[in-house]
Amino acid sequence: MNDDDYSATALGSEWISGPPGPSGPAGRTLVAPDRADGSVLRFGPGVTAAAVAPFPVVPGPPARRRGLRRYALAAVVLVLVLGYLAWQRHGPGVEVREVAVTADPDGPACGAVADVVAVVRTNGRPGTLAYRWVRSDGTRSERLAERMPQGRREATLHLLWTFQGPGHYRAEARLELLEPVERTASARFTYDCAP
Repeated sequence: MNDDDYSATALGSEWISGPPGPSGPAGRTLVAPDRADGSVLRFGPGVTAAAVAPFPVVPGPPARRRGLRRYALAAVVLVLVLGYLAWQRHGPGVEVREVAVTADPDGPACGAVADVVAVVRTNGRPGTLAYRWVRSDGTRSERLAERMPQGRREATLHLLWTFQGPGHYRAEARLELLEPVERTASARFTYDCAP
């Protein structure tokens, strides 16, 4: 065989597409082999689908599931924060634990003002205390309100009762709590002013 007669292109084309006709290049007759020994060599980019991977390939979970898992913790935290804020705003309101009213039992001096002090203790929840003062001389205040912010556990309410002129009077001041629950507490003192 002549080196000039050899052609890798012609050989490759014979194996892939078969002989071009009854006679090949340079007038030679080509015969298809009965069998082929060895392995198939493939040239060019990539691996064909017929090739077997040297290790098992296991497909991973779909991208959608991984995305849901990624945001699950953030979603749980968000739900907890929103639940806490809703409970803070719409949860149980202010509850009254104790009501006490005090005044100086000796009373004010002549022509002075008696300071009657009510202390209302709560559970620290936000809300409004509605109340009024009732005096033993028949005077009643209008309905008053004290707003309780979150965390404040005590409200101090004052009644200033002015006395004038000489006289002797046994006074009583009563706090009537109207909301969130009805409760009363009172204090007594004596106004004594000699002429």
